[in-house]
Amino acid sequence: MELRFCDSDILYWADRYSDPASEELENELTDKMLVNKVQQQKYLDINLLRKVAKWKSERRVALIDKNSESDVREITGYALKSKSERVRWGVLSCLDGVRLPTASAVLHFFHEEPYPIIDKRALWSIGLEKKSSYPFAFWQDYVSFCREIVKRNNIDNMRTLDRALWQFSRENQ
Repeated sequence: MELRFCDSDILYWADRYSDPASEELENELTDKMLVNKVQQQKYLDINLLRKVAKWKSERRVALIDKNSESDVREITGYALKSKSERVRWGVLSCLDGVRLPTASAVLHFFHEEPYPIIDKRALWSIGLEKKSSYPFAFWQDYVSFCREIVKRNNIDNMRTLDRALWQFSRENQ
């Protein structure tokens, strides 16, 4: 994994980020009151999971509705409360409609620790290609790689890096 652009350009690319189709939904998901509520209660309800899925991949939304409200609360709660990275990574995929890209968005928006979002654009921006599945070791390496970039550049949050990776790919791929 290696950035296709200089660390010093992260803020430049993040500032260029624009995705009008998902902007309203992203603003809702990043609302401080909502994030604080979820972090305090330590679970998502099915409506919120549906919004995350819609933001990440519209075609996954119908599958989310196959889950019961109680399953969504219990499984997302387990992921948000767990001390184990492997559990956080894996348990969300027990829900219909949730694969690692959507699970990474749940962790990104609502876990207290910073998480990147798995996305084909972000992966391209670090020299990788989208995969059909992601083993735990890959996820662990990707999270560590992104956290290290954020730390060494004193970036305020992981969303800034995610936006930079996405936008760089959008303009250069």
